[in-house]
Amino acid sequence: MNDTSTATPEGLAQTTVLEGGEGLTSETDIELAARLAAGREQVLAQLAKQIVGQGEVLDQVLMTLFVGGNSILTGVPGLAKTLIVQTVAEILDLKFSRIQFTPDLMPSDITGTDIIQEDHDTGRREMIFMPGPIFAQIVLADEINRTPPKTQAALLEAMQEHRVTVQGRTYDLEQPFFVFATQNPIELEGTYPLPEAQLDRFMFNIIIDHLPEDEEMEIVDATTTLREFTLETRVTGDDLRAFHRLVRRVPIAEPILRYAVHLVRMTRPDTPEAPDFVNQWVQYGASVRAAQFMVLGAKAKALMDGRYHVAHEDVRALARPVMRHRILTNFHAESERVTTDEIVGRLLELAPVTPSGMS
Repeated sequence: MNDTSTATPEGLAQTTVLEGGEGLTSETDIELAARLAAGREQVLAQLAKQIVGQGEVLDQVLMTLFVGGNSILTGVPGLAKTLIVQTVAEILDLKFSRIQFTPDLMPSDITGTDIIQEDHDTGRREMIFMPGPIFAQIVLADEINRTPPKTQAALLEAMQEHRVTVQGRTYDLEQPFFVFATQNPIELEGTYPLPEAQLDRFMFNIIIDHLPEDEEMEIVDATTTLREFTLETRVTGDDLRAFHRLVRRVPIAEPILRYAVHLVRMTRPDTPEAPDFVNQWVQYGASVRAAQFMVLGAKAKALMDGRYHVAHEDVRALARPVMRHRILTNFHAESERVTTDEIVGRLLELAPVTPSGMS
């Protein structure tokens, strides 16, 4: 059954049992789904006290949190990348840590290290572990491409495993745990670009661009006058952990799942699915992680919109942020100034959702 209508609790039985999943059928799931949709609105309302505009960016940040992923924020300086992440952490009442990445940053500066400490009562010395800034719940890796690969790897290991190992001992990170990394696209001298295999670990590459003139005027006015406001916690860390499980229970019809996988397979050159322009411009296509994150993000997007199943348009809306950092272009694309967003856009044109195939 492929139904695009927005389900209500009363009509849940008719609209949430789809191919490939039993649907959100329990009262607990229904209540939690309503909590997620309401939580999104509540968090956005709190963010509006501090952040002007950037609706699409904020939604992608919230999808990252609701899924339990990690994302990259890409934009020139002064576009509130740090402020967005810090404000979200404050609203959610999660421990926040900002790590400024520099060329001389060492892995132990992130993970922590053992130090010798003397007991003043006994005079004995013992090794004590001093946790690093990674021991937070929302970590902002500021300008991650400014530190050498060894230090980048230390962060990404913690991001993937949710634990760190120091001197043979393993320390678990507090849950929930998220990493948001920032990159400056215009200042590349002296940087260490993340390898494609490490970029693949991030759910979205969220592009933050300049706002329209009216919204920019609002920012300038707000930041050059005295303002007082209080941020209220409406969604907690426990809520987020419950949302992570809920998102994975959202049903997705087999044709929509196949559509997401097909979009990803089209990005791989020299395969039967690849169109000519992919063979011409792409060196390496997106991995299976792209399809996984596209489906998880689409499930979260459906719940945020108050729906209990995934539509084709949920998948299409996330194709660019999911795949823009997973497609490696070649010299021909760079010489013709073809971006990965343009490639994904052409793929979406080649794979439209026809009326007969609409979710």
